[in-house]
Amino acid sequence: QVQLVESGGGLVQPGGSLRLSCGASRSITNIYTMGWYRQAPGKQRELVATVTSGGSTNYADSVKGRFTISRDNAQKTVHLQMSTLKPDDTAVYYCNIKNLLTGLEYWGKGTLVTVSS
Repeated sequence: QVQLVESGGGLVQPGGSLRLSCGASRSITNIYTMGWYRQAPGKQRELVATVTSGGSTNYADSVKGRFTISRDNAQKTVHLQMSTLKPDDTAVYYCNIKNLLTGLEYWGKGTLVTVSS
């Protein structure tokens, strides 16, 4: 079992930046992908970005060029640097880790990001 705890959400003006962090309760092996998803009010949860242990990244088209995902060497933390934020980025952001072999995945409880003037 792995617990994930997100931090860094909050209120930011359009055009601003935020950095989200997610810590895992134990080391994550190389078979896990770490990532961020988000769910806006009235919408389905959607992928934002993922990163493999080797550093390969994948981004939703809507955040390419604005968001950067990173994963630390101990592979217990994943970060999401968000820049040029838009009101459409308002959502609860969830941390996720997924075992690439079994499909087993874990979710954090989420952190709210609100982009508003």
